[in-house]
Amino acid sequence: MYSSIYKKQKTIVLFTFLLLPVTLLVLFSLYPGAMLLYLSLTSWDGYSAAKGWVGLDNYREIFRNSEIFSVFSHNLYYFFGGIIQNIIALYFAVVLNKKLRGRNIYRVLIFLPYIMNSVAIAYMFSYVYDSQDGSLNGLLTLLGLDSLITSWLGNKHTVNISLAFISMWKYLGFNMVIYIGALQSIPDDLYEAALIDGANERQSFFYITWPSILKIVELSMLLTVTGALEVFDLPFIMTKGGPAGASDTFVTKTVDTAFHYSNYGLASAMGVVLLLIVIVVITIQRKFILREKKG
Repeated sequence: MYSSIYKKQKTIVLFTFLLLPVTLLVLFSLYPGAMLLYLSLTSWDGYSAAKGWVGLDNYREIFRNSEIFSVFSHNLYYFFGGIIQNIIALYFAVVLNKKLRGRNIYRVLIFLPYIMNSVAIAYMFSYVYDSQDGSLNGLLTLLGLDSLITSWLGNKHTVNISLAFISMWKYLGFNMVIYIGALQSIPDDLYEAALIDGANERQSFFYITWPSILKIVELSMLLTVTGALEVFDLPFIMTKGGPAGASDTFVTKTVDTAFHYSNYGLASAMGVVLLLIVIVVITIQRKFILREKKG
């Protein structure tokens, strides 16, 4: 009898604790995802009650229209910038993990951009890149490098590099903190034993540090890839996709399709395609590039 009552109470408690998170999951994840898939099969304009059924026409339009997929070439700037950022972040993490004087101050200074609002950073760098009174062009003039002066956000050859640099600067501290946490989890005994055996710093890094933080590097690379595919805030705020669409990313193109051209059906299909691309890229990365060695 008591066992039966206990099981009922246990079931009620488990159900009560699961009710809120499951409800939130359904309302803010599963339901919006299902609606996104449904809208991608319609020609909805965003405000009318009618949602004309078009089937897979939106998906055919995405794969037929070269202008839509060509914007992924702009995302590559953020991807390669993310790789460089991870290398620099790991370097700073290794250096600032040592017992250096004032290392906490340097950590704070590098991490500070990450906690700043993206809109504030965008406006700040819009003054740095200003073609007339920008501090970057002013510095180049001071150094006698007038030949390098250009409109950094108005030149199609430099706009994506300029935006990717801002992204690198903002997220450098975040990756550095992750790497510092990973480095601090490595026992000091390993380094002491390696030092006794005559290993130098380079050998200690490649035979102790690198294998120990490989999983964290994998995590950072996953974030880098997904972040590069989903870039939105900087190009949207600073350039609106300009000049002439040279800084458009897939997400800004999707938002523009929905809110500027009122084609929510096509925009929803683009959202579904982006989700599938992210899943495929992450799967390939985990299975073939960053797979764990067995045996």
